[in-house]
Amino acid sequence: MAHGYIKDKDDYLKRLRRVEGQIRGLQRMVDDEVYCIDILTQVSAATRALETVALGLLDDHLAHCVVDAAREGGPDAEVKLKEASDAIARLVRS
Repeated sequence: MAHGYIKDKDDYLKRLRRVEGQIRGLQRMVDDEVYCIDILTQVSAATRALETVALGLLDDHLAHCVVDAAREGGPDAEVKLKEASDAIARLVRS
């Protein structure tokens, strides 16, 4: 079974590589002793970028995995709904 994000896999990988570059940039900023507020601004940007990836993955999971499980019914549907609920709770807490 293909995961819900497969159709957007290349986009997710591109975004994650961009975040990886942002994190390397943050390391350089700390190493170069850049002003703390400037570093915090970049941390915020990296955090938003990761949140965008997370929300996209969550949306794909709901639209694909949860909907398919709900159509089939049974215990798998309840498991998928619980997984989605737990993932949303983790995102809200972060």
